[in-house]
Amino acid sequence: MQNNIIKIYKKLESIYPSIKTSLKYKSIFQLLIATILSAQCTDKIVNKTTKKLFKEYPNVSDLADADIRNVKKIIKPTGYYSLKANRIKNTSKRLRNNYNSKVPNNMEDLLTLDGVGRKTANIVLSVGFNKNVGIAVDTHVIRLSNRLKLTKNTNPEKIEIDLIKILPKELWNKFSILLISHGRNICRAKKPDCSNCILNDLCPYAKEILKN
Repeated sequence: MQNNIIKIYKKLESIYPSIKTSLKYKSIFQLLIATILSAQCTDKIVNKTTKKLFKEYPNVSDLADADIRNVKKIIKPTGYYSLKANRIKNTSKRLRNNYNSKVPNNMEDLLTLDGVGRKTANIVLSVGFNKNVGIAVDTHVIRLSNRLKLTKNTNPEKIEIDLIKILPKELWNKFSILLISHGRNICRAKKPDCSNCILNDLCPYAKEILKN
C-alpha cells in the first residue's frame, strides 16, 4: 500500500504545479476566514467573495465588530451564509479576546474556533505555518482515496488516520492539494475522465470503468 501511494504521489506531482492553496489571502487570519467560507463552496466563488469582504474587514477587529447583516450580504454567494457569518464573527471575537488577535499555530487551539474542524485546521497549519500536523480531508480527498483504495472509510478523520499511516510525513502537506487538484480536473464526482487519467494504471475504480 505504501509503495502504491508513493507512485500516486509522484505521478500527480508531475502534472500539477507546486501550489499550497488556490485561496487568495494576505494574512493567516484571512486564510483562516477564507477556508471557513470554502465549506461546500468552490475556491473561485470564495476568492470573489473575500475580495470584497477583506476590503471592508481586513483584520480581526474589523470582522469582530462588523455588522452581521452586512457580512451575511457579502458572503451570501458562498452558501450557508447565515451560519458562516456567525462563525467567522465568533471566531474573530475569540481570536481578539483569547489569542491577542493572532491565529493559533497549533491544532488544539485552532479546534476551539467556531467553524474550524480538522480539515480547516490542517490547511491553516500547513499553508499558513508550514507545519505538517495532519492531512486535510475534503470531499475530493474522500472520493479519490476511496476510488484509489487507499482507505475503506468515508469518515474524514478516519481517512486522515489511514493516509497518515501509509504516507511519509514530509509528503502530507502536498498530497491533499494534489488529490484536490486531480479531483477538480479529472477524477470528478460525476463523469470522471478515467481514460485520460494519469493514475488509471494504479486505480481500481478506473480499471473497472475502462474494462466495461
